[in-house]
Amino acid sequence: MDTLHLWNGPATAEAAKQWTDHHLAASREKIATLLALEAPHTVSNTLTLFDQAQWHLRMAGSQTGVMFMVHPASEVRDAVQDLSQAVSAEGVALSLNQEVYKALASIDATSEDAATQYYLERTLLGYRLSGVDRDEPTRNKVRALADRMTELSMTFSRTVQDDVRQIPVDNPNDLLGLPADYLTRHGVTTSPDGTLTATEPITLTTDPPEMSPIMSYAISPALRRRMYLAYNDRGYPANKQVLLDLLALRQEMADLLGFRSWADLATVDQMMGSAANMRTFLNKVEEAARETAHNEYTELESFVRSHDPKALPLTLSDARFWEEQFRRARYDFDSQSVRPYFPYTPVEAGILATAGKLFQVRFVPAPTAPTWDPAVKAFDIYEQAPEPGAPDLSPLEIGVSTTPNGSPSEPNSLTTPTPYSLLPTPSPVGRIYLDMHPREGKSKWFSECSLVGGVLGSQIPEASLVCNFPQPTATDPGLMQFSDVVTYFHEFGHLMHEVLGGRQRWSGQSGIATEGDFVEVPSQMLEEFFEDPELLRTFAKHYETGEPIPYETVARMTRASAHGRALSTLTQVMYATYSMETHDRAAAELDLDTLLREGYDRFSLYEFVDGNRMYAAFTHLVGYTSNYYTYLYDKVMALEFFEEFKKSGLSEPGIPFDTTTAMRYRRQVLEPGGSKPARQLVQDFLGREVSMTALQTWIQKAAT
Repeated sequence: MDTLHLWNGPATAEAAKQWTDHHLAASREKIATLLALEAPHTVSNTLTLFDQAQWHLRMAGSQTGVMFMVHPASEVRDAVQDLSQAVSAEGVALSLNQEVYKALASIDATSEDAATQYYLERTLLGYRLSGVDRDEPTRNKVRALADRMTELSMTFSRTVQDDVRQIPVDNPNDLLGLPADYLTRHGVTTSPDGTLTATEPITLTTDPPEMSPIMSYAISPALRRRMYLAYNDRGYPANKQVLLDLLALRQEMADLLGFRSWADLATVDQMMGSAANMRTFLNKVEEAARETAHNEYTELESFVRSHDPKALPLTLSDARFWEEQFRRARYDFDSQSVRPYFPYTPVEAGILATAGKLFQVRFVPAPTAPTWDPAVKAFDIYEQAPEPGAPDLSPLEIGVSTTPNGSPSEPNSLTTPTPYSLLPTPSPVGRIYLDMHPREGKSKWFSECSLVGGVLGSQIPEASLVCNFPQPTATDPGLMQFSDVVTYFHEFGHLMHEVLGGRQRWSGQSGIATEGDFVEVPSQMLEEFFEDPELLRTFAKHYETGEPIPYETVARMTRASAHGRALSTLTQVMYATYSMETHDRAAAELDLDTLLREGYDRFSLYEFVDGNRMYAAFTHLVGYTSNYYTYLYDKVMALEFFEEFKKSGLSEPGIPFDTTTAMRYRRQVLEPGGSKPARQLVQDFLGREVSMTALQTWIQKAAT
């Protein structure tokens, strides 16, 4: 059995169970050894065993979770759904184990390094927040609630994942306005008189590559509305009650642990600190965006009135289409015009090259690496070879996985890892998997996922992207919208954080192990590089002519994309407020539909579309729970970080940053993983606390 990779074996429920049971048994064995110690508990004899147990538990949890999202065999997806719940139950039981808590609490770590002290401090805080210090009846109730919450969360996500709606198109002319490659893909041809014809019935789906172009380009408002409602109706009606039940259980858990609401419980160990702080922050963002958003909407409304008065009032299903039309007229920019410069395969290569330059690494294809589907690509990541006589690029020692495709070395088992400069041949610092196109049974979201936790000197980290970009074929280049490319940059920022931060002494601090409301900073920071013309021209080349995207096209694109930022920011405030309010009110009094309508009426200037039940497919309510504010909170920090790159200037053509700043960012923000408080990471890189200045400048750029 390949104990590193659940997917590298028979695609059966039994094989998945055997793999998961192996890691659960290994975790239990470490805990049993820890509890059997008679000597005083120390970092070396107790925290090490606890960390190893947690590594096995996270392996089981992360890989069953990812296989639930991506495995092509429905039998395996069904199995890992149940196994994920079993792993979660194991984790809850460990978090409520008073003997383990007492052992950890008895450790004297005053002579240890700062990272170890911080790890122990956060671990003990997590135990207390789980209710470990409560009486046995309370702990039993916590365990039962947590198990049921996990079950409901998995049910919610699986319902959305499997609910791909179909939209029949009876009249091919409803597809007028769509790109030529989209029409070709659906068997539609254009007649000499400009009308559209099809020889077979046309059926669209709510998968992102089919849905997104409809919302941006379809001339037919009726088709846009049908697609909008179908997309926002996924998961309904089943998930409405699932969500209500989940919210009620979360409230019960908060009450049991002595918190006013789940929102307070979910933020107490985050940078934000409390639901009250969250509310204050969201109000500040609303204030920063409100005036500019009003101006943006007034301009858009005036434009629509002059072109098609019957389209007023503008509805949410019309928003993207009319924004597109406005940008074409106002900025002479048609987003379809840049799609030929973004065929999928060169975009992928360009992002790998950009990340390689920014983070000073190389991505080497790993064709023999086991994957869960033939469409998945694997790459090993290496440090860029230093120039002769130059010091190592990274101050960290590079751990070697002794069996990359088999059983790992025990985490923390190597006490003297070999420095990179002394290795006879460079070893990979990580492995990534790119699962980038839709297929039946696969999650329809865009996500970065940890697969194998890294440990310094013992195990390299492995992680994946799970996305749904257009699929290139021999006859279809898989042209992407520029917003798709931004999303790719975003998710790749997560991936690099996972890998470059995945080499800590403690597995619990490796990878994206910071406070939860810092995790979107590296991804949102990387998005900002998308607007640099020199960088884009290194890979954005016309799929037919090879011509790099023109400078003036990039200039028009960046000006046009700035319009609507304030409106978009208010939409994010609405989502964050909905996320907060559903977890900060009495669950028995919640009306999900009324609350949704209130949110749109307050924050969106577009008219609400009756039948919009987006909460039934809003999977962030499962993952981020009350804390969707993270995207906005982290945008503030990401923009401040990007200002550091802008100040440093260019290092060479095609690299829109100074490599010294880039390596400082890598070492001070990414490489520490979760070994420091996130506020310290910010202080280390900026030399100060963050402000709202960069966000206000970014929002108001559209008004200039």
